Amino acid sequence: MKRISILGATGSIGTSTLDLVEREPERFEVVALTANCDVDRLAAAAIRTHAKLAVVADAACLPELRAALAGTGTAVAGGAQAICDAARVDTDWTMSAIVGCAGLEPTMAAIEGGGVVVIANKEPLVSAGEVILAAAAAAGTTLLPADSEHNAIFQCFDRDRPEGVRRLILTASGGPFREWSTEAMRGVTREQAVAHPNWTMGAKISVDSATLMNKGLELIEAARLFPVRGEQIDIIVHPQSVIHSMVEYVDGSILAQLGPSDMRVPIAHTLAWPARMATPMAPLDFVAMARFDFEAPDPVRFPALALARSALEAGGARPAILNAANEIAVAAFLARRIGFLEIAAIVADTLASYDPPAPGNVEEVLVVDAEARRIAGARVRDCVA
Repeated sequence: MKRISILGATGSIGTSTLDLVEREPERFEVVALTANCDVDRLAAAAIRTHAKLAVVADAACLPELRAALAGTGTAVAGGAQAICDAARVDTDWTMSAIVGCAGLEPTMAAIEGGGVVVIANKEPLVSAGEVILAAAAAAGTTLLPADSEHNAIFQCFDRDRPEGVRRLILTASGGPFREWSTEAMRGVTREQAVAHPNWTMGAKISVDSATLMNKGLELIEAARLFPVRGEQIDIIVHPQSVIHSMVEYVDGSILAQLGPSDMRVPIAHTLAWPARMATPMAPLDFVAMARFDFEAPDPVRFPALALARSALEAGGARPAILNAANEIAVAAFLARRIGFLEIAAIVADTLASYDPPAPGNVEEVLVVDAEARRIAGARVRDCVA
């Protein structure tokens, strides 16, 4: 049996992972499950899977979790350090799906433990890519991408002969406002922004998809995960979200990975890798789909893409600043404190205001992250005032 842990077990990625694991209980032993503060869902998942350990990041929720799991044989813990300790528990496979830079330290803890670590939370790789890759190399840890785009590239990329790759092509759905004017987007509501046309995702990543910042973060993540330069990564809008990404080779051949718009497909790839496992998804019906459409993203209406590419090209602390400012701005939008268009504007202002030296370790990344959040938070308050 494969011993697994899921960091962020109650989010969209975590629940999709659990769905697959629970379909084949004879293949997987659940060691640890973590959540922020959703005790009910965490406890229910721990009971269903007979998890050895359940952990909440919010220590105030620990008494409730302890009561919910009393007599089940599942150990419980609470607090930020307990999350990292759970990440270090000996496993064969760990899903890292804690949203935002909050997932950085648990991801690093999992990587230091070796085995296979599946990256579903792109923010740690964006903020601390070089640090994470160095830690993985030192520990002999295998990193697998769960993002549909990066998982698609992973399946198509010739890792033995990377010099034969001309470019990576990341596809984007375009989000719910692909055809909206800038003026129309001024009035976007929280409910409209989280209603993705193709994917079922959490609120933060849904807003990132709507601004196309998600694709900007994926641009940086792709440059971390694959041996290509930033200028070798293109982004193209594909509204159907069936072609998840492509790899073009120097001879003109292009390999594409296609599949349903459901995260259980790339998660299943990582769960069974290097083998395959069944999913409950229906086969694609190409006749019913009839067509695939493509268009270039609009950098004027969606400035987040240019901000991300500029941060990648500059390197150093810039990607961490980009990510931190975006997290603050998106949280403010979801709290109805700022408008939709102000998200990218706050990120741009923060990048213009702060330019520290490149961080060399996790602690320095977190210092950059904290200061960028402070600056972005001040910009949010200016907008509200």
